[in-house]
Amino acid sequence: MCGIVGIVGTSPVNQRIYDALTVLQHRGQDAAGIMTLREGELSVRKDTGLVRDVFGQRHMLQLTGNIGIGHVRYPTAGCDSADEAQPFYVNSPYGIGLGHNGNLTNARELADQLVRGERRHLNTTSDSEVLLNVFASELAKAQKPKASADDLFNALEAVMRRCKGAYAVVALVIGHGVIGFRDPNGIRPLVLGRRDTARGHEWMLASESVALDMADFRLVRDVNPGEAVFIDEEGRLLTRQCMPCVRHTPCIFEYVYFARPDSIIDNISVHKARMRMGERLADKIRRARPDHGIDVVIPIPDTSRTSAMQLAASLGVKYREGFVKNRYIGRTFIMPGQEQRQKSVRGKLNAIDLEFRGRNVLLVDDSIVRGTTSAQIIDMAREAGARSVYFASAAPPVRYPNVYGIDMPVASELVAANRSDEEVARIIGADWLVYQDLDDLVGACRHDDARIEEFDTSCFSGEYTAGDITPEYLHRLESERNDGAKSERRGDGPGPRIVRAV
Repeated sequence: MCGIVGIVGTSPVNQRIYDALTVLQHRGQDAAGIMTLREGELSVRKDTGLVRDVFGQRHMLQLTGNIGIGHVRYPTAGCDSADEAQPFYVNSPYGIGLGHNGNLTNARELADQLVRGERRHLNTTSDSEVLLNVFASELAKAQKPKASADDLFNALEAVMRRCKGAYAVVALVIGHGVIGFRDPNGIRPLVLGRRDTARGHEWMLASESVALDMADFRLVRDVNPGEAVFIDEEGRLLTRQCMPCVRHTPCIFEYVYFARPDSIIDNISVHKARMRMGERLADKIRRARPDHGIDVVIPIPDTSRTSAMQLAASLGVKYREGFVKNRYIGRTFIMPGQEQRQKSVRGKLNAIDLEFRGRNVLLVDDSIVRGTTSAQIIDMAREAGARSVYFASAAPPVRYPNVYGIDMPVASELVAANRSDEEVARIIGADWLVYQDLDDLVGACRHDDARIEEFDTSCFSGEYTAGDITPEYLHRLESERNDGAKSERRGDGPGPRIVRAV
């Protein structure tokens, strides 16, 4: 998972891209990059680290121009240096920079085609670099000093025919403008915003609407699945449906965990979706445990707070903040390596004993992935004096790997894989455990105005909506994504270095 942004403005865009990346920081804490264009001259700054650490005053002064793109990278298998930070760049044709959120499930096959058949050089095994080179290879077929909008759209039609999986992309083409496009299933999000100035219209593309708010842009709409949006250097907007959308299936984990609650994605309020998750979870608790005996509901900050608050209100139970969070530690779910995740939990949270002592406590989290974090938090609640510790997950059991841009563990590392709810409760140390039902989660995210009938729920259901996943692919993923393989790629042990920047 990553955050992307692109702006075509009437004044310098460096500060606005920087500000947008800061509010998209939750989508990627591993690396950041900005690329701007002024009178044909490209300026780039990218490095590992948080946005505030990557860009100093001297870097910002060098990022000149009214056109630019930005990216924050989520830490995934092998992404451990500035070399794989985005935007990526290729100089032919025209000069193209690209930022990508998602995952190409046929990246290996595409890389082989590019190297052997199209004589293109790849510096990494990043699927984002593969996508960039596919686009460049297709655009080169125009064989013109300057491509027309039709040439750009025709190239993107070929990209969408060739690339499988999930992708939301912003690309800067020197001498042309900024392009945004989205996979035909709309799995990864991309929104379009506009700002009117005395000099004319300014346009912005971003992963979430909250980035538009920060830059004072008005949300126009979501980029449609299979659609490409081109904003030329004069600020003219052109669009084309490059690939028909057969099934619009946005990733439901955006609403569960990744997106900020103040974002609107595919016309669905993340905040309201999480409120409905809490209501439906409360209904399930009433059905399953009418005499639940809960004294207090406590969220595990921050993502579950909205659901927990609504759950407590629906049950008529006290809601309390029982954990103080150290805000200078990243999200543990997306940290590379189990040992690092384990060490970070107690440094990240501290229990307020007064809220736990002598009480039957219901802890609410957005989801349970490996179970390690949940187990440590339950231990902390008991150490703080809780009489009983119950646990509620606003999402169903995570039993399958995510292949569309979330570096979710392989099945062997998922605590709920091939286990019952009771077995998971014993492993994490809960007195009882309740999961959200999948139908209720879908119902919580869906509403009439959004016109979304279904979601990608593959990590819960094992059904991969793009229809591109084979048992062989999942087996290969198992060998590449397990924590042991990641440890080797970080240099903790022998083995080849493999990079995937999403």
